[in-house]
Amino acid sequence: MRIEVKVVPNSRAEGVVEGSPLIVRVKEPPKKGMANKAVLKLLSKHFNARVKIVSGAKRKKKIVEIEKV
Repeated sequence: MRIEVKVVPNSRAEGVVEGSPLIVRVKEPPKKGMANKAVLKLLSKHFNARVKIVSGAKRKKKIVEIEKV
């Protein structure tokens, strides 16, 4: 399943906000892929599944693929 997410880096608190698109707040800055790693980790915990970024690796709006295990 593929979903669109909006990433908010440098947030005070981490979390996932349900909506369209899904909003993912992470504390890490958007440098050297640190925010992307945090997004993947947070979403994999949220959905209890494997998650990978399909498109938008360098943008705030991303499309991620969720693979149930």
